[in-house]
Amino acid sequence: MASIAVPQRSFLSSMILARIATLLVILWVLLLVAPTHGDLAVYWVFGITFGIILQRSRLCFASAFRDLFLLRDGGNLRGILTGLAVACAGFALIQARAVPTPGFGAVPDQAHLLPVSLQIVVGGVVFGVGMVLAGGCVSGTLYRIGEGYVGSMVALVGILGGSVIATHSWNWWWQTFTAKAPIIWLPSILGYGGTLVISFLALGIFYLLSIWWELRAGPRPAFPMKRQVEAPADSIGAWLAQCYRTLFGRGWPFVVGALSLAVLNIFVYLFDHPLGVTGELANWGNRFVSVFGVSTPTLIGADNLAGCLLVFNAAAGWVNTGTMLDAGLIVGSFFAALAANEFKLRFPRQPVRYAQSIAGGVLMGYGAGLAAGCTIGAFFSAIPSLGLNGWVFGLALLAGSFGGVQIIKRL
Repeated sequence: MASIAVPQRSFLSSMILARIATLLVILWVLLLVAPTHGDLAVYWVFGITFGIILQRSRLCFASAFRDLFLLRDGGNLRGILTGLAVACAGFALIQARAVPTPGFGAVPDQAHLLPVSLQIVVGGVVFGVGMVLAGGCVSGTLYRIGEGYVGSMVALVGILGGSVIATHSWNWWWQTFTAKAPIIWLPSILGYGGTLVISFLALGIFYLLSIWWELRAGPRPAFPMKRQVEAPADSIGAWLAQCYRTLFGRGWPFVVGALSLAVLNIFVYLFDHPLGVTGELANWGNRFVSVFGVSTPTLIGADNLAGCLLVFNAAAGWVNTGTMLDAGLIVGSFFAALAANEFKLRFPRQPVRYAQSIAGGVLMGYGAGLAAGCTIGAFFSAIPSLGLNGWVFGLALLAGSFGGVQIIKRL
């Protein structure tokens, strides 16, 4: 018994030390940048929170769209639709302060509003195929890196490569399809009240359609849920332990993750602009290839747009708000995985998965580059920005996910 117990105690001690060390690193970075760069500190906190939410709820948009066609399961998608409804209401309040009287040509600054053109449609379809092949969207890839998924690390390399390719093809797409396409901000046509009514109605219709789609496959078997109810805490220590188990002892319901992400997105928008992760990843890729003499072209039309754009600013350097958000996402997921005893290096079981991951990553990077955002920026931030482009990208994602499922069924 003693020979078994000692290694177990040693493992537990090492896990506790790893959690403490990671928490200290998080606090050290925060204290390092806060005195001189308050915006970096804020985005570091946003990123850490982002990663914890995704890791604890397993919130991945790829699984939400993929499972709809692969497993006829729309539960994850319904969670996202619920989160979108909350984000739409929050964004509308923010935009109503910025543009009290829509309809006179003004649009809110920093909202994820893009011209509605074939460029967004192609970007959404390509991204949808890529995220199914890679087994995760861009944000899902980042939080899975924090959990130790090696396949996701490979997919990230593909995302960076695809983003660089998109950077060098942006001008062709813009000049051919997008330059004269309109930006359609719905409140300028319907007002805030009308836009929210239409948005809630559309989200509700898709919610019901996902249930109808599930029921077409027949009733699902019922599994009894046995949830242990803890006795009330009798001390502050016991109460803190219960809070810890609530956060890290079991996974959060998917809808809780989506609602938490919606609230976070509202706070991020209040601070500056809505959530988006791929713009800075594109900068990472372009900074890397610049070492080999590959220059980044000036992107036509990008200066007048917001969102996860491919605009490369060499003067900004590696340490900026985008890096703090994306790196914080990975570190936050790593901390949450450690706290829940879920961190583990996971290697793909089949060598073909490496090729599948990098191919999916390239498609995601390219698609996100064209659409100026991924499932976060071009979908989860664009629909609440009350722009038609978010809905167009979402429908294109749906089509691309269907195609990606057909591909993986044959692999």
